Amino acid sequence: MKKLGFGLMRLPQLNQDDYSSVDIEKVRKMADMFMENGFTYFDTAFPYHGGNSEVAFREAVVKRYPRSSYTITDKLSLFMIKKEEEIPEFFEEQLERLGVEYIDYYWLHGLGEPSYRQAQAMHAFAFLEQKKAEGKLKHIGLSFHDKAALLDEILTEHPEMEYVQIQLNYLDWEDETVEAKKCYEVATKHHKPVIVMEPVKGGSLVNIPDAAKQLYQNFSPDRSTASWAIRFAASHDNVMMVLSGMSNEEQMADNISYMKNFEPLSAEEQELVGKAAGIIKDSIAIPCTACRYCVDECPEKIAIPDYFSIYNNLKRFGESQAMVAGTYYGNLAQSHGKASDCIKCGKCEGRCPQHLPIRKYLSDVAEALG
Repeated sequence: MKKLGFGLMRLPQLNQDDYSSVDIEKVRKMADMFMENGFTYFDTAFPYHGGNSEVAFREAVVKRYPRSSYTITDKLSLFMIKKEEEIPEFFEEQLERLGVEYIDYYWLHGLGEPSYRQAQAMHAFAFLEQKKAEGKLKHIGLSFHDKAALLDEILTEHPEMEYVQIQLNYLDWEDETVEAKKCYEVATKHHKPVIVMEPVKGGSLVNIPDAAKQLYQNFSPDRSTASWAIRFAASHDNVMMVLSGMSNEEQMADNISYMKNFEPLSAEEQELVGKAAGIIKDSIAIPCTACRYCVDECPEKIAIPDYFSIYNNLKRFGESQAMVAGTYYGNLAQSHGKASDCIKCGKCEGRCPQHLPIRKYLSDVAEALG
């Protein structure tokens, strides 16, 4: 397979204020462009777009293409399940939403310390093996958001896992919280191919400081900023697939332009990326990827990632953005909880793949924006 996968987490929306309002017609056009250029790998999950990501895939791909022409990855989202008896029903609903009789790749979703213990208690690993034996799953594995030591423990105890999906990008490669490099090395040690998520870190590696952008443009004026991030992820030997959460046809066309006939980064390009990473790290106040898992858990319905994005722009561009930031914040606060409404329950932090101190950051946002 070609190394670019279509991540169905940030699809085009009919209403930008309604995450569940997927624009199916635009998804069809993007899927057509993707497959016409020889790409076949799609990735979704039950909670994406309020459940409509799986449905969008069915409408855009399953109903319009032969089953042998694509592969679909889905996930067992244990954080949405309260007891073991609910797992079979959850899985069957996924098959129905997707409109398929089997799933090509199926992961235990977002494993970390608590969810790994939950997976063990609910016999989730055995469930995946059972469905694979029944032919309803072709390959099984896990997506992972935690420390490398835990990943090593999981793969040691569960060698039946065939693949590992991890967050890997040039900003997190040496990061002590995400441990992207260490996790990649653990997966490689266990001979598990790696699927990369968040290669552009939720857009953080697209909207980069001018100094970093200039480095790239001086080297190759025609290449997009995103191309450096995706090619960095794809350049690692044990990376089987790099997911890109594309939101429009322009992003799709750009990704295809350099991934259709992929060339790994040269040594000179690797050095350039390292310099850019240093500049970017100094500019990001809150390293949020806008995955929105925190929003699902928030009892006050605070628009956490949206507020963080506004705050980051304010910090990056200074007072010139103060009025704009205040306007966006005020508009969002009309239909969502304000940052100051946070009750410090910590549920958001328990779901954050980046392990961010969200409560502290919300206090910063409230202080800056009211």
